Amino acid sequence: MFVLIIMPLLIESNFIFTMNIFSIIGLTIVLIGFTTLILTIRMFIREGEGTLAPWSPTKKMVVRGLYRYVRNPMILGVSLVLLGESTLFRSYRIVIWLVVFFITNHIYFLLSEEPGLMKRFGQEYVEYKENVPCWIPRLTPWNPQNKEE
Repeated sequence: MFVLIIMPLLIESNFIFTMNIFSIIGLTIVLIGFTTLILTIRMFIREGEGTLAPWSPTKKMVVRGLYRYVRNPMILGVSLVLLGESTLFRSYRIVIWLVVFFITNHIYFLLSEEPGLMKRFGQEYVEYKENVPCWIPRLTPWNPQNKEE
């Protein structure tokens, strides 16, 4: 909520909205991003048996659904929503916020989350990391049972 609604409201004072091609493209990107968020959060709860909260992390490593294509689909979903908002409202400030958000998360993943996942899940995470890209999705889903990929 903070990243997607409050920050854009704080940094952008001049929201421009007119129904045109930018509006349609922006709304489409926002919907794709929100759908991605819903699917990944649902997967965390159902498959991972946990939450996004650090005090209640997933008990199982999630390697199904969108996680078979990319390691961080949730952050990609948030990034898509921000990109859609910036397109929808034609806001360079939201684009700058998107870049700051993305870089901050990338650094966090490298320094904290990935080492933590390696400690929690060991070789299972190492194999996943070797086969599934961090940010740019694979064209085909990774299958952990198929060691030939």
